[in-house]
Amino acid sequence: MVYFEVHGFVQGVGFRYFTREKAQEYGVTGWCRNTIDDTVEGEAQGDDDIMQKFFKDVGQGPSHAKVSKVTKEDRDVVEGDGPFQVRR
Repeated sequence: MVYFEVHGFVQGVGFRYFTREKAQEYGVTGWCRNTIDDTVEGEAQGDDDIMQKFFKDVGQGPSHAKVSKVTKEDRDVVEGDGPFQVRR
């Protein structure tokens, strides 16, 4: 499991839904949400090679986003994690 924070112009541009779409495309589980400090945070889980592709896409974001950086922190694996969700 990887906890991540995406910094830059990432709120109000469909970033969370873009992230969910990419997660579903790659079979990544977890969640994401907006934070009060204008970042998007979340947790994602999948095979290492898939996670590299997922985070490459997250680092680009949708067309109107401007990602300045993505920070990641390894966390314990969550067994039985469901489909990727956008949280509020």
